[in-house]
Amino acid sequence: MKFELDKRLQNDSHFVCKLPLSQVRLIDDSQFIWCVLVPEINTVTEIIDLSELQQRQMWLESALLSKALKEGFIPDKLNVAAIGNVVSQLHVHHICRFKTDVAWPAPVWGRQAMVNYQESDRLMLIKKIHDLLKDQGAFK
Repeated sequence: MKFELDKRLQNDSHFVCKLPLSQVRLIDDSQFIWCVLVPEINTVTEIIDLSELQQRQMWLESALLSKALKEGFIPDKLNVAAIGNVVSQLHVHHICRFKTDVAWPAPVWGRQAMVNYQESDRLMLIKKIHDLLKDQGAFK
């Protein structure tokens, strides 16, 4: 069965790269450096719905993405969460938080309107995240 990305995730994010289990996607909000890790498995809504092997792979990929973001952007705090109240398809948020960001210290959800990236900025950021993941050994 072909993987189908939830339409809201598709509309609100851009593809960065494919890892063994998941897609890495950049949320299209220039106020934050915000990625989601989306396991390419249909109908999964919770981490516990993944097989044990898939759970291990997802946590490995989450650690790779977390390290890449932490080393590449040096946030004051890295928020990692699987909420899924609006979009039930399993996805894990990885958000670089800075004391200077518009929502600090509150959650980023629903506080302010999204501000889309300019295309050139988005493409540069996607390349940077891809390269940071490569430096972490995400690609063989």
